[in-house]
Amino acid sequence: MKLASSLFIVFALLITGCDSQPPQSRELRIGLIAPISGQIPEVGQATIEAAELAVREVNDRGGLIIDNKHYHVALLIEDNQDNAEQTISAALRLINQQNVSAIIGPQASRNAIPAARYAEFAQLPMLSPWSTNPETTRNKNWVYRIAFDDTFQGQRMARFAFQDLGYQKAAVLYDVSSEYNRNLAEVFRTAFRALGGRVVAFELYTRDAPDVTEQLHRIQATDPGVLFLPNYYNEVPEQARLARELGISAQLLGSDTWTQIPAVDRDALEGAFFSTHYAVDKADGEALNFRARFREAYNKDPNDIAALTYDAFGVLFEAVRHHGGIDPKGIRDALNALVGFEGVTGRIEFKGSGDPTKSAVLLEVKEGEFVFKRWIAP
Repeated sequence: MKLASSLFIVFALLITGCDSQPPQSRELRIGLIAPISGQIPEVGQATIEAAELAVREVNDRGGLIIDNKHYHVALLIEDNQDNAEQTISAALRLINQQNVSAIIGPQASRNAIPAARYAEFAQLPMLSPWSTNPETTRNKNWVYRIAFDDTFQGQRMARFAFQDLGYQKAAVLYDVSSEYNRNLAEVFRTAFRALGGRVVAFELYTRDAPDVTEQLHRIQATDPGVLFLPNYYNEVPEQARLARELGISAQLLGSDTWTQIPAVDRDALEGAFFSTHYAVDKADGEALNFRARFREAYNKDPNDIAALTYDAFGVLFEAVRHHGGIDPKGIRDALNALVGFEGVTGRIEFKGSGDPTKSAVLLEVKEGEFVFKRWIAP
């Protein structure tokens, strides 16, 4: 990515050679990078809703209390358009112009990975709520995620297919142009083979060429027991519909991106299973309280994007309180020391890395609804 490399050089000069304006007194400035426009705007909407709710709740209580002083929380929102280059530009603005103490986001791994490079260089805490690709946090000291990662997710779905459902033959269809899809597909294939299964088809496509008719014809010829679709919610319904039309009767399995699939697009997914981070019908404790507050604010239930984003703010606020200041290094150190934070999506703590140890949720598509099947332990 030549533009990204050029921007990184400019960024290095900016961060080492320019004087920035100090933030207002007693104000915690948080940057938020979200895909408000682009191919996954539903993700952006859920992100903004949860972020604004989290910030509003704190400010309505008089702000964040840090060392017996009240700090107003300022939320600075950037639309990355679900685009890596726009993500980098957004990160540069937040770091060099907006003087934020931390960044929440980006969500999709294809954007979180490049943003993480800039956050790491700037020594600024970055928390991605939804990114599951291990590369986001790998070899990073300033980057964190709230979600489980794809290694865990892919291995558990392979185990579910082979051991629980009893399938010996699997096929995979994935977008090779996306880090998330590609990594998850490869993890699933490796894990399924290690268990003794056969991956009889491993078909790819790209976002620029989304017609998968030929790939599905080849998959149909292999007669797989299970078809794994680790793809984004705006593509999966059509892929599933076409698979059924072509006579593929395999059990469909998916990943955490499926939670954004609208109810009207779930017909071809009946009986499918997928892993995710949050089950609204299993909410209890803090999760139940969050659901009630979210419904009061927006007249709808929160999804996993909203829950993860809300937890990202909760974790950040807890770190700031524990540190007693808003300087990035102190916040980073407090994040590393975080133990047993009870979030909406479960207990969160970072044990020597930016990756939390968490359980996943297995959901089933039943009569157009996402129904809780069981917890998946780490």
